[in-house]
Amino acid sequence: MANALHIVVCAGISPDPLQTLEPITTPNGPGLKNELVLPAVLDPWAASALYEAAALAPKNPGSKLWLVSLGPKAKLQQVMMTVAQKVPFELVPIDGPIGGFPDAHSTAAALADTIASLPGLDRAKLLLFGGWESATRGAGITLQIVGERLGITDQFYGVDQIDLHDDGSFEVLERIEGGRHQVSVCAGTPAVLGWATGNLAEPRNNPQVGMANMRTIMPALQKAKPATLAANSLRYVSVSLPKQQRTTRVVKDLTPDQIAAELVEWIGAE
Repeated sequence: MANALHIVVCAGISPDPLQTLEPITTPNGPGLKNELVLPAVLDPWAASALYEAAALAPKNPGSKLWLVSLGPKAKLQQVMMTVAQKVPFELVPIDGPIGGFPDAHSTAAALADTIASLPGLDRAKLLLFGGWESATRGAGITLQIVGERLGITDQFYGVDQIDLHDDGSFEVLERIEGGRHQVSVCAGTPAVLGWATGNLAEPRNNPQVGMANMRTIMPALQKAKPATLAANSLRYVSVSLPKQQRTTRVVKDLTPDQIAAELVEWIGAE
């Protein structure tokens, strides 16, 4: 019981990236066309964090796992119907806007306030997990701000592995340049870990896990507190799809140097 952990995973939901995502300007600022009808998925980066947390908790008896997610209740329910069959967790939903345009500071404030109010949470045992990056709120600072608002200064990003020791300390592998890992040792919790892909595959669907999770997910969604994310004077001048350009020419008998020179000229003209 000495190494019991309280693991909180911050995981947003995002429109399925296989769909066509067309940015538009709405009365409330930038958004996606038909965003509310697009199928949603759990943020892929945060999903890795959830699977790592679910594997870590059973190895430390007495541990508890929360999943804190901010998004429209209807979308959260749709996503949880799938995610709930993967691993056991307690959902803490926040009813708020989806998408990549809300300000990272206001998003972090809503997440931190919710985590701080979790009943039974012991901050001395807290491991705050999340994605190193995000398919929606990819500012790269949201998880860091959440940790700082909770008073957690030990933070690790690009994490692929965590190994806990008997004395409560743990070793972390963080990705660095050149395909290498930096090995860090932390004296103990609390800590923030922004996960890369980790080492675990996506768990198989388990209907029994899903039914057990849904007994608590549905009541939690009904009680989800609404969150209004302040714009904080953030303004986007324009939002548009990346420009697509394709110019194909079939030319014979050019030397490699001539081809390279033409490519350099074309790139320089952009």
